[in-house]
Amino acid sequence: MNTHLLALQLMAAQGCLGAFDTLYHHELTEALPQKTSARLELSIHAVRALIYSALFIGLSAWQWHGGWAWTLVAIFSVEIVLTLWDFVVEDRTRLLPATERVTHTVLAMNGGAFIALLALNSSDWASLPTALVWQPQGWLSVFLALCGIGVGLSGLRDAYAAWQLRSREQEKAELLSFGSRPQTVLVTGATGFIGQQLVAALLAHGHLLTVLTRQPKASAWLFDGRVRCIESVDELGDAQRIDMVINLAGARIVGWRWTQARKAALRRSRVALTQELVAWIARAQHKPRVLLSASAIGYYGVQPQGDDRELDEDSAPQSIFMSQLCTEWEAAAREAEKFGVQVARMRFGLVFGRQGSLPQMLLPIKLGMGGPLGSGLQWMSWVHVHDVLRGIAHLALRSEQTAVDGAYNFCAPEAVRQRRFAQVAGQVLHRPSFMPTPAFVMRGLLGEQADLLVEGQRVVPQRLLADGFVFQYPQLEGALRSL
Repeated sequence: MNTHLLALQLMAAQGCLGAFDTLYHHELTEALPQKTSARLELSIHAVRALIYSALFIGLSAWQWHGGWAWTLVAIFSVEIVLTLWDFVVEDRTRLLPATERVTHTVLAMNGGAFIALLALNSSDWASLPTALVWQPQGWLSVFLALCGIGVGLSGLRDAYAAWQLRSREQEKAELLSFGSRPQTVLVTGATGFIGQQLVAALLAHGHLLTVLTRQPKASAWLFDGRVRCIESVDELGDAQRIDMVINLAGARIVGWRWTQARKAALRRSRVALTQELVAWIARAQHKPRVLLSASAIGYYGVQPQGDDRELDEDSAPQSIFMSQLCTEWEAAAREAEKFGVQVARMRFGLVFGRQGSLPQMLLPIKLGMGGPLGSGLQWMSWVHVHDVLRGIAHLALRSEQTAVDGAYNFCAPEAVRQRRFAQVAGQVLHRPSFMPTPAFVMRGLLGEQADLLVEGQRVVPQRLLADGFVFQYPQLEGALRSL
């Protein structure tokens, strides 16, 4: 086998490996386009991808003779420098999962092999008259050309994401006040999409943070060493002074079917962890002033279609799993009241942000295949993530002035029917939104949890509004356009 053909085959393998790395790691598991800290990495990826696009297409069916051979050597040199720079930036900005490290190692070895083979050819090509010589390799050339188009589109995607992140950094964010003075704050669930933004807001206000997390090393990397990361409540110590606890921890609700094992895991991540926090509060020498503990509007169960009542904080729970889970979760948090701690239970609606559930909800609409779920008549109670942060700050500040207790619904004043959400999202994205997803499909995929999507709830933030809290995004269209 000649070295040129072997180099092209290794390039084809590189295309497959690169596609896996981009889709599985960069897009799905790491969600780099959503991370402000990944802006430089995305910029490097964009340049490298466009270089690879030119290489894949240019080498798919042509030999680069004469001056073009030296151009090829120069491109290889730039690519190697960018790859090394990418390694350094990745190690400084995030902790790579094991699968991504293995993939990158294989990519580097394979890339080094085909670059070496092509460099050997280039020494022969350089002595020939300058020309791009047509020499197709059948289906291999077609596949390489398709790889070139794909990696080029990926490069444009990364460049656009980096530009968006730069624009986001330049936005003037509201500086939230969580108290009259800097405080020591314990945060759980800090690595979730709400938690990450909360930590950033607390740090911007000068608070001293401790983060309880299952992955302290990764969390320290995520927050650039600016927070103390602990793996167990026992690491706090009885003499540790904590002024405020914000409890956001909880495994993702929507996704895996609610098997008995999954229900047990959901309870552990919410109820058991909250019980551990309260146990520490019981023995702490300096009790926190306030515990702001997350819950969800799933507390109220589901509303059958045709039931248009507004559910406020005094509405009763139901005898379904989600309602029972929230009830147990809140009961665990309320135990802290026995030790003189103010406890506010924050019942979150569907939180809209650049991460979380919204990108998945919008994806079918972006592809022109979106529409209402089920009948589309069910109510959707939602809230913009920035209003969640503002609501948490409101309760934290209020706890210094007067006691906060009981439940607070974190939902925008405007609940909408699911069909209306699909229509507004289509208008904002300039896409059609008319293809419904039948309820039986949702129930077949999600089982019991599908009722949260195809039945819904109409919840109102009665207590926040009574406190004088003003939502920055009270209406759906404004919220979606801001995101």
